[in-house]
Amino acid sequence: MTGPARGAAPNFTRIDHVAIAVGDLEAAVASYERLTGTAPAHRQVVESDGVEAVMFEVGESRIELLGSTRDNSKIAGFLAKRGGGLHHVAYGVDDVQRALDEFASLGLRLLDAHPRPGAAGRLVAFMHPSAADGVLTELCQAMPGPASHE
Repeated sequence: MTGPARGAAPNFTRIDHVAIAVGDLEAAVASYERLTGTAPAHRQVVESDGVEAVMFEVGESRIELLGSTRDNSKIAGFLAKRGGGLHHVAYGVDDVQRALDEFASLGLRLLDAHPRPGAAGRLVAFMHPSAADGVLTELCQAMPGPASHE
């Protein structure tokens, strides 16, 4: 294994979740209940993003199914353009704002300059796919309290 790169941003603490965009959320939930052998650990509508997120716990990580709640949401656009499948990979960080600032100082393109509330009691922010070889990247900071599932 190699050590951290020089000038690297804060270390990711874990893979928080892998998000999958789905056209039929209820069918996908049923499929993932069969695959994981469990019921969803968390379900939440994020009105500001026009998305419903359903989380399944898999060991220390989670799988997040994303369904659109309106025709003009980013998920609806993603599904129309690419169909269902991998939407983003989310990494845990200790401080989302500090991570954003340090990634920006490295010249990486960000979609969010500041964190915002996300699903499951987390502060979140997104980096442009160009920052990670075409993969949309989310930074997540667990918030204290029962919704964080920590």
